Amino acid sequence: MARYLRKRILTGILVILVSLVINFLLIHMAPGNPISLLAGKDNPSQEMIDSLTEKYGLNDPIHIQFINYIKTLMKGDLGYSIMSSEPVSKLIIEKVGPTLLLSLTGIILALIIGTSAGIYAARKRGSLFDSAMCGVSYLFDSTPGFWLGLMLILIFASTLKILPTAGMVDLRAQNEGFAKVLDILKHLVLPLTTVTLIQIPYFFRIARASVIQTMSEDYITTFRAAGMKEGKIFKRYIFKNSMLPTITVFGINLAYVISGVAIIEIVFAWPGMGRLMMTAISKRDYPLLMGIYLVLSVSIAVCMIVVDVVYAVIDPRIRYD
Repeated sequence: MARYLRKRILTGILVILVSLVINFLLIHMAPGNPISLLAGKDNPSQEMIDSLTEKYGLNDPIHIQFINYIKTLMKGDLGYSIMSSEPVSKLIIEKVGPTLLLSLTGIILALIIGTSAGIYAARKRGSLFDSAMCGVSYLFDSTPGFWLGLMLILIFASTLKILPTAGMVDLRAQNEGFAKVLDILKHLVLPLTTVTLIQIPYFFRIARASVIQTMSEDYITTFRAAGMKEGKIFKRYIFKNSMLPTITVFGINLAYVISGVAIIEIVFAWPGMGRLMMTAISKRDYPLLMGIYLVLSVSIAVCMIVVDVVYAVIDPRIRYD
């Protein structure tokens, strides 16, 4: 197991390094640059452009820029945002909390609801519940997240006026303590509902298909022929063997939870990583973009390692492959 874990950790580190190089090259080679935005559009002087370019080291060859970035990164410093002049680490830390609250809660709820519904539908294959859930899952899977969010706003915020339209807190209320927690939860309802509904179909279909496939295996038929109770067969064999694909899907979604659900955050004006990333892209904020992508790369690598370890624990044969 230790050898298996070491191999996965080394693979994760390699993925992070490769991702770091590719992201740096793609960001700096993309059309446009932050200097044109900083200098403004009202006939900026060439002296100002040259001064800003030199200040941020953008006049150096790209390989020199990359070496300088790595040197800064080795000191534990993600650099400073070109647009706001604030530390990148500070900007990311401020946005991680709201993103985790929305995305992580949404994916956990989707996992519980979708997997439970998928398992029950598989065990009742061909029933009214199975047919209804399959139809509902296809409906939400084909529904764009931003459109669903807008419809929820239209119904529950604009028409019924029972939930806030956007934001994370009511800035006019100045709530503190438990009142602030309730205010955040109230603002969380609509974006969380949107995130959960668009992710449930993935877990539902994966769980349903996995359980149906496992139930059709020859060894399950043998257990039934031997007179073993259906409940015991399901708990000891079907459930455990059917959860591996669900763990994979959950791990992949969990890996991207740090980046947030950008479109949903924009629709609901949720102050998370998704909005921060979109703003950084639109303003060509190189240090901020590199910081966000680095955090995303690390989160993906860590989650993949965790998923591999869980795989090995559930099915010991995997660690010997």
